[in-house]
Amino acid sequence: MRLFLRLLFALMLTYPAVSAGAGTDSLISVLKAEISRKDIYDGQKQARILLLKKQQRSASKFDYARQYDLCVKLYDEYKSYQYDSAYVYVNKLKDLSALMNDMSRGYYSQIKLGFILLSSGMFKETFDAMRTINPRVLNDSMKIEYYFIMYRCNSDLAKYNNDKYSSPGYIRASNAYIDSAINLTQKGSIDWMHYTGLKDAQAGNELTGDDELSKILRSGKPISMHLRAMISCSLAISYLNSNRHQEALPLLIQSAIADIKSSTKETVALFTLAEQLYKAGNVKDAYAFIQLAKQDADFYGARQRKIQIGAILPVVAAEELNHSEKEKQTILMYLLAITALASLVILFLVMIYKQLGKLKHKERIIEHQNIQLKDINHKLGEDAHIKEEYIGQFFKIISGYILKLEKLKMSVDTKLSIKKYEDIRLIINEINIKKEREVLYHSFDHIFLKIFPNFISVFNSQFEEKDQIWPHEHEVLNTDLRIFALIRMGINDNETIAKILEYSVNTIYVYKMRIKAKAKNPEQFEQCIMDIKAVDTVS
Repeated sequence: MRLFLRLLFALMLTYPAVSAGAGTDSLISVLKAEISRKDIYDGQKQARILLLKKQQRSASKFDYARQYDLCVKLYDEYKSYQYDSAYVYVNKLKDLSALMNDMSRGYYSQIKLGFILLSSGMFKETFDAMRTINPRVLNDSMKIEYYFIMYRCNSDLAKYNNDKYSSPGYIRASNAYIDSAINLTQKGSIDWMHYTGLKDAQAGNELTGDDELSKILRSGKPISMHLRAMISCSLAISYLNSNRHQEALPLLIQSAIADIKSSTKETVALFTLAEQLYKAGNVKDAYAFIQLAKQDADFYGARQRKIQIGAILPVVAAEELNHSEKEKQTILMYLLAITALASLVILFLVMIYKQLGKLKHKERIIEHQNIQLKDINHKLGEDAHIKEEYIGQFFKIISGYILKLEKLKMSVDTKLSIKKYEDIRLIINEINIKKEREVLYHSFDHIFLKIFPNFISVFNSQFEEKDQIWPHEHEVLNTDLRIFALIRMGINDNETIAKILEYSVNTIYVYKMRIKAKAKNPEQFEQCIMDIKAVDTVS
């Protein structure tokens, strides 16, 4: 036994564990919770898109400016959500610009095209689209957007090439474009802080909690969820380049959460987070997140992202498979140890079970007898209550009949003494047997319903509404109800019931069969009648 416990303890010590900060673990739990709500956020985006499409359909086809504005809004909904749909609305923007003969809007449509081409990883096509634009005819906000896309295109291409020959030229170009964007923004604004922070990050400057990107996140100023995701991701990647992984992970998670909430499918954060978790040894979460990143990339149509994910996904999947196999082996060892322990426990349990079995058998016998005694006591109490009611009432009735007989005897004796024999016949004829029987039934009915007040309603619950039997206004019980009232009293013999009610045995039998045949459950009908409870019985 002592050897077995040592083995179990050794197994517990060898169980693999992945260490991570409590804060990161908490954020990952939040991310998983938001992933489970992913369909809700996507549904909200689809609702916004449907509303914009409805507005577009209701707007005049010849109101080009209104149509253009609505197409821009639809493009904005699709640009980081689904490439193909965004591309459709870019073409509509081009067509509307041509109809309005508005060159600046035409160029702005090309800027929109450049963004989705870049997001899809088509660098050449992005450059081709952006070269057709003349920035001089754009207003400041359009120019800022133009310069920012050119910055991103050159910066992303430099990272993609990652060599000492072509990358420096792309970096110089990207710096020139981001400078142009910064010059057009107001110092201290969100855009100024964003672009300045991106420039510092690209230059390799050591970013601190006081850099411009961090200031935006800490400022509390209202920014879109998508912009929050972009800033958090940019800051995280800068930290990763500086080997500050512990600071980068929370930002990547926050960026991924913001992407999910904004239904952004062209996402960098989730893929980068999966890559970092894999390197940290958290293979299970890395595999789950990179699969989700692949689904998003497929949904959006991001070619570059699919290539990046395709390069790492097999490695993570293989490691996840290996990790799963190790977990299975560890679980198997635990199962063997638990099986051995369970075997010992079962030995003791069998011994205890045999003793308990004997005890429980006796307990069941006692319990069964107690239930029987309880039923008997209940029935005895009910019978005693019924007898008490009926004995008291019938003593009263019999006393009444004795007084009537005494008066009758005195009247007959008087008539006999004076030899008025014809008057005796008159006295006897005054006795109305039918009326006396009705009085008897009336008394029986009232006493019975006093003991069983629910009898009529329970009785009728056994029938469909059309077959229910209710006493007339002048009746307490009718003959049909009275037959089964006698049965509930314990008088089951047809002959006895026939004598009480002054019918033939055959008539009583026919009454019973006719009523039972109409019941919902004829086989259980009489048992249901016997189950009707009396009031004030012993419980």
